[in-house]
Amino acid sequence: MRTLFSTEKFHPRDRFRSWRDAMSDMRVPAEQKRLTDDPFDAKIEIATVGSIEAIRTSHGALRAEATPDLVRNHGQENAVGIFFRQAGIAKTGQSDRTSVQRPGDLMVLDCRPAAQEYSSGSQMLTLHIPRERLESVLGPARLYSGLTIGADLGSTALATGFLTELMRASHSLTPAVADRMSAIGIDLIAASIAERLAQEVSRPLHETVTVQRAKTYVEANLGDADFGPPELAAAVGVSLRRLQEMFHERGRHVSDYIWERRLLRAGHQLSNIEHGHLPIGTVAYSCGFSSQAHFSRRFKAHHGMTPSEFRQAALEVAR
Repeated sequence: MRTLFSTEKFHPRDRFRSWRDAMSDMRVPAEQKRLTDDPFDAKIEIATVGSIEAIRTSHGALRAEATPDLVRNHGQENAVGIFFRQAGIAKTGQSDRTSVQRPGDLMVLDCRPAAQEYSSGSQMLTLHIPRERLESVLGPARLYSGLTIGADLGSTALATGFLTELMRASHSLTPAVADRMSAIGIDLIAASIAERLAQEVSRPLHETVTVQRAKTYVEANLGDADFGPPELAAAVGVSLRRLQEMFHERGRHVSDYIWERRLLRAGHQLSNIEHGHLPIGTVAYSCGFSSQAHFSRRFKAHHGMTPSEFRQAALEVAR
C-alpha cells in the first residue's frame, strides 16, 4: 500500500489538525474529535485492487461522526464501507444498532449518519466496494450495516486473511488478476456477512438468508462445470427439494439462476478490453460451460447475439 499521509513530519501541536485536513481532502464524511490529550500519531495508506478501493488508517483515540449534512454532501451512495479492525477497539452506532469491534472483526457501514469511537493505537482497513455488488447477494445494506461480523467465524478469518494478503501483493498484480482477486474478496466478505446474519435473524427471514448464502456460493463456483443445484444444496445445508422451493417462492429456478450468473460473468469478460486476447472457448470454460457450442447457444439466447458479436460490439463502444 502507498503512504498518503503521516503525522511524522508535523509538529505535535499540528498533528491532529493535519489529520483532520487530510481526511477532509479525502472527502471522508465525518467530523473528527480527539478523545484524549495523548500525543496524536496517525497514518493513511491507500491501494486500489480491481473494484476495491482500500484505505488503511492508523491513529490515536478519537470520535468520528458522520452527520446528516456531511453524508448528504459527501456521502458515497453507490458504495458501502467494509471495516476490518486490525488493532484497537471501536464502538459504532448507526440508527438503533450499537456494536463493538475488536481486532479480527469486520463490519459494514451504509451511507447513513453514524458515530464511531476509536481507542488509542487504532488501526483498520477500510474497503469501499460497489453497493450493487454486495446487495445483489445479501439484500439491502441497512439490514446488516453496523453489525459486528466476529473474528470467531471461520468465514471472517478466511476473508480477513485473504484481503490482508491481497493488499500486500496489490502492487505486483496485473489488472486482470487484480479484478478477479477483488471479486473473490468481495465474495468472501458476503459469505461472512451471510453466516453472521444466519446466527440471529428471525425465523421468517431465515430462508431469505439461506438463499443469499446460496447466491454467494454460486458466485464463488461459477467456473466449475460440475457445479449445479445438488452441490449448492449440500453447500448451504438444505435438501435439494427445499432449496428449489425457496428459489421458486422468489420467482426463480435454481438451475436458471446459476446459468444466468454464468452468462453474465461471460458477458463481463467479453466486454472487458483486458480480456480481449482470450479465446471464446477459454471464456466459456472459465464460466463453467463444458463445450463452446453449448456456450454459444445459451449466450445468444440470453444476450441476443453470439459471443463474437457481443465482444465486437463492446470493443467498438470502448474505442
